[in-house]
Amino acid sequence: MSARGPAVDRLPSQAGLPALDVPAAQAERARELAARLGMVRERDVDLADPVIARVERIAAERDRPAVADEHRSLSYGELAAEARRLAALLDDEGVRPGTVVGVGGGRCAGVIAAFLAIELVGALYVPADETWPAGRVRDVLDQAGASLLITVDPRNRGAAGGCGGSSPHGDAHRTAPALLEGAAEAGCRVVAASRADGLAPWSGEARLSSPDQPRYVLFTSGSTGRPKGAVVEHQGMLNHLWAKIIDLELTGGDVVAFTAPLGFDISIWQMLCPLLIGGRVDVVGDETGHDPVAFARAVDAQGITVVELVPTMVRHLLDDLAPGAPASGAGRPLPGLRWMIATGEELPGELARRWLEAVPHARLLNAYGPTECSDDVTHHTVTAGDLGLLRLPIGTPVVNARLYVLRSRDDGTWSACDVGETGELFVGGVVVGRGYLGDPERTREAFYRDPFGASPTGRLYRTGDAVRLLPPGAGGEDRPTLQYLGRVDRQVKIAGVRMELGEIEAVLARHPGVRAAAVVVHEYPSR
Repeated sequence: MSARGPAVDRLPSQAGLPALDVPAAQAERARELAARLGMVRERDVDLADPVIARVERIAAERDRPAVADEHRSLSYGELAAEARRLAALLDDEGVRPGTVVGVGGGRCAGVIAAFLAIELVGALYVPADETWPAGRVRDVLDQAGASLLITVDPRNRGAAGGCGGSSPHGDAHRTAPALLEGAAEAGCRVVAASRADGLAPWSGEARLSSPDQPRYVLFTSGSTGRPKGAVVEHQGMLNHLWAKIIDLELTGGDVVAFTAPLGFDISIWQMLCPLLIGGRVDVVGDETGHDPVAFARAVDAQGITVVELVPTMVRHLLDDLAPGAPASGAGRPLPGLRWMIATGEELPGELARRWLEAVPHARLLNAYGPTECSDDVTHHTVTAGDLGLLRLPIGTPVVNARLYVLRSRDDGTWSACDVGETGELFVGGVVVGRGYLGDPERTREAFYRDPFGASPTGRLYRTGDAVRLLPPGAGGEDRPTLQYLGRVDRQVKIAGVRMELGEIEAVLARHPGVRAAAVVVHEYPSR
């Protein structure tokens, strides 16, 4: 069982990170190329203000709707009050700055209140989705070192405590059995969020010691089957929230759909980003989210302006928006939608074409980024000019991200790639997370000391993704942009020629008779 106590005690040390072997001349060239090609994007944003502080200021200036789920709606003032009652509960339970607190349940307003409460007391948030099997819950809570799991119930209408039951002692019988079983196996106490009902709000200031304070832990799948807990700092999280606001030009009039399962990194920005600017979060339940017809109707009925989906779901949605389909209706589809964000999978050009033709008023954003780097590190607004490319661009850096395309040389060192060249993508800047909680070995496999001397974190993250720098003019862009080619471990060399299996798959998928393709390499013994 993992040790309990402050997470900072189990974070990999900066001094323990390996050095990426980049000769001095190549490091200088990489810096020059990144600056000249627009792979560095600096902008001042507020990386110190906690989200809860913004919520409370908006509530004081002019209270307005903040979040709605299928059972209730909370104004900014109500959300802040609920977060402070939950913070009082956490304080009573002995939660202190730097400790890890699990939040178990499904998407609902209460999860957002719980996140803000954890932010208030200076702890780290780690989600445990109610759909997970007990073994996954156990592994996540155990590896995170969480001693407490706050449970919310999206099926019940509740007062303070999010979506918990109305009983002042909680509603544990509505908690998913797998959450209870997994928490018990991890030695983690379970407390229903509804126990905060009736508590006096916590009156302290948000405990933010510094912008690099760890804020949350999200577990990604590992090649060994053992999940990895990626730790993201407060400054990285805030930077990503502002990156979305800046690039999507979000305002207080926007409504963002909260569609992601709790364990996915995109859930963080979906539930927090609108709260920085007076917008609204609309929580979409699983039943609606898994039904394209119901989802399209919900987008219209609830005034949702920003949606983020995996391309597979975008395809299903377009199928049901086609003329004659149940969700098509009369007039143009999804008239109030401003943005569709595709993420989590590669966005095929054919699917992008269908979107641009069917819903031309809603811009299509291709987003790319690893959990370890606070979510998305590139954005690209897809246009008709992109459709002639073999693979769609993933774009250019979000604010305060630094991107380097490097190629491994035969002597084990790295060199910088120029326009038209293929290499591996490395990420620097404030977006880079702390590493994997309690796992220094796997941290050293992906995180390095920044050899370019420009990252405020001093860290560089190796994505393992092959990319190509496209020249200005490619796909209608007036500046260089990045094109994703697949995982570097899928790059093969045949007769001395490097080949990207993902690129071959992309060529095959362009054939009208091919819906999906997978390319593998077999070695046959010579005769």
